[in-house]
Amino acid sequence: MTMTAVAGESRDFKAEAETLFQRKRLWNFGLPLVVLAYFAYIFFAFDIPGLSERASLDNARTLVADSYSHKTHVTYDARMDSLEIAIEGERKGTYPDGETPAWVTPTDAGVVADLGSGHVVTFEGEGVRYEIPGYGMIAATPSRRGVEMSFPSGNREDQPEWINASKNRLTVTTEEGRLTVTRTRAELFKYQFGWELFWFTLDSPFHGKSFAELASLAMSSERVIADTSNLAAMLDHFWNNAMWRHGEVAWAIFETILMAFLGTCGAAMVALPLAFMAARNFSPFMAIRFGVRRVFDFVRGVDALIWTIVLSRAFGPGPLTGALAILLTDSGTFGKLFSETLENVDGKQIEGVQSTGAKPLQRYRFGVIPQITPVLLSQLLYYLESNTRSATIIGAITGGGIGLLLTQAMITQKDWEEVSYYIILIIVMVMAMDTISGWLRAKLIKSDDSGY
Repeated sequence: MTMTAVAGESRDFKAEAETLFQRKRLWNFGLPLVVLAYFAYIFFAFDIPGLSERASLDNARTLVADSYSHKTHVTYDARMDSLEIAIEGERKGTYPDGETPAWVTPTDAGVVADLGSGHVVTFEGEGVRYEIPGYGMIAATPSRRGVEMSFPSGNREDQPEWINASKNRLTVTTEEGRLTVTRTRAELFKYQFGWELFWFTLDSPFHGKSFAELASLAMSSERVIADTSNLAAMLDHFWNNAMWRHGEVAWAIFETILMAFLGTCGAAMVALPLAFMAARNFSPFMAIRFGVRRVFDFVRGVDALIWTIVLSRAFGPGPLTGALAILLTDSGTFGKLFSETLENVDGKQIEGVQSTGAKPLQRYRFGVIPQITPVLLSQLLYYLESNTRSATIIGAITGGGIGLLLTQAMITQKDWEEVSYYIILIIVMVMAMDTISGWLRAKLIKSDDSGY
């Protein structure tokens, strides 16, 4: 009887082992197949094979070049019969009459632009000529009938890929620059390394001076601008730079940090008292706990970007709307975190405070708050750092902070050096907030643990 039972049990163990092995095999082979099938679906659903056809390497090259360099525009307007030289084609970066960059030489009839490597573009009267080494001379003249042009080969149709010629437009793109001629204008672009006019604009007396010259002027008693010290004048011209708007950018950074700070701290102040109502050991009524927790789920279940759109309809665009959106979302998150922290507090400390005759609020103040302060501070500072990044995106929607400036620069599709500038500032801002947050977290939590 015993042997039969043992044999039966051994047969059952063997069957169970085989079943487990089969499940293991199914998981080991089935799961990778499911993942591969999912990736295959993505490959065709998102038309990844057609990505190479849609991608434009020329646009990518232009985008990268715009991020670390600037363009100088030499433009002849046939309607106004005028010649203009401007940085990035902006009025604020226009060279005054009689002043040109070093590579542009004025002549009696126009200007000669030496692009380097033997490439020379001549604006003379209503026409423009482009001398290209190894190819020859291209001449073009804007007119109401179209663009009159001539090539070394004499044939407009038989041209290399870097020349695009039609009746009303001519585009010549080389490594040294790009010339575009239409019925109304002829425009030359030349890329140069660096962010031109970043420190001072063309109308500033400090433009074009070296660092040594600026340092010497700062120490000199001879005033460049009357009734103003040279150092103060330099700072004023830099801060109020019309091209780069450093003062506006600094204020936008401040708005972004303020948006994150108000939203995060406001959420913590709202969530802490509600967390007591959601904690089992502090709220004996199940209906109240259930209701408060569902409120937490609701406000944190809706992303801050959605709250931003909703609140902007009610309060209009602005940093306050972004701060309220962060406050709503983080109130739910903090409420959940704080309530879980309250449920894990040590009851003996509360009982010790209660034994002294302390009232309920005093028990919470001296028996509960000291226990949860390290967690509260850690979570608060972490979310403050995280919300600094989120405030950049929220600001782009609500019309405030550095996010708005970044969006405006990207929409123009030409000021990508400004996009790089704003992105660098955002990275520096996040790194600074991370450093300050980590330092405060270490100091405050350590101080709290030490009993000071």
